[in-house]
Amino acid sequence: MITARQIRAGRALLGWSQQQLADRAILSRNAVAKLERGEVDPRASTVEAVRRILEQHGVIFVPASGRIGEGVRAATPAE
Repeated sequence: MITARQIRAGRALLGWSQQQLADRAILSRNAVAKLERGEVDPRASTVEAVRRILEQHGVIFVPASGRIGEGVRAATPAE
């Protein structure tokens, strides 16, 4: 599952506001803010909706590996 930090970083990578992510994922801005702060134990379907929309717009989620923490990166544009 993706982390709160990855959600925040993925949104920032796209230059989106919390409201823009909320609109695209069909959530409230408040729900996105709580997800990003890690204040809630969200339903898997909520996290999946956020993950899916960020991935559709070119965010790649990178899992933690050894001493290196999780992160995000931008997909290489198709040529």
